[in-house]
Amino acid sequence: MNWSTASALATAAGTLVLAIATFLSVRSANRSAQAAERSLLAGLRPLLIASRPQDLEQKVGFIDQHYVHLPGGSGTAEATEEAVYLTMSLRNVGPGVAVLDGWYVHPERLVGNAGPPEASGFHRLTRDIYIASGDIGFWQGALRDQDHPEFRSVGDAVTERGPLTVDLLYGDFEGGQRVISRFSLMPRENDGWLLANARHWNLDRPNPRS
Repeated sequence: MNWSTASALATAAGTLVLAIATFLSVRSANRSAQAAERSLLAGLRPLLIASRPQDLEQKVGFIDQHYVHLPGGSGTAEATEEAVYLTMSLRNVGPGVAVLDGWYVHPERLVGNAGPPEASGFHRLTRDIYIASGDIGFWQGALRDQDHPEFRSVGDAVTERGPLTVDLLYGDFEGGQRVISRFSLMPRENDGWLLANARHWNLDRPNPRS
């Protein structure tokens, strides 16, 4: 082996070692960046559940000047000839602000095994509703299209004091980490409605339970 060949082999070996070191460094940097991103997103992530019975009562108003008093751990459901009014008292147990976006109501009680509807089929809220981390807030929705089958089916369930299920779509304040949370509204003997959460589905990341 002459010196020219030895020099070429040494250069090739050095280049290979440098390439391996660069690859390992880039992979480590990517893992660190991914971990930092997950940590940041976790700090923005909201999670809504039913508020506690001892939480404060809230006054909720609709655009047509209809008002309801909403106790903690409860919901309200009212049906008139013009509209069906629904509310829920909620608590955000996640570290990030929850921004409510859409909703879908079922005129029956659904268990968590029944998947949610497509996000495109949800009713959009006419305004954003924000619930801060560790705080209570509310959701409100109204059905006003009297020619839509949903108006009659949900209105009849409310009038007959039957159970309801509400799927609520929300995310963080940047519009990401969307979640669908399912809540049950069960009629009480005192004309109130008991609120309970059933299941949560992630739309923008894997579900913890598949």
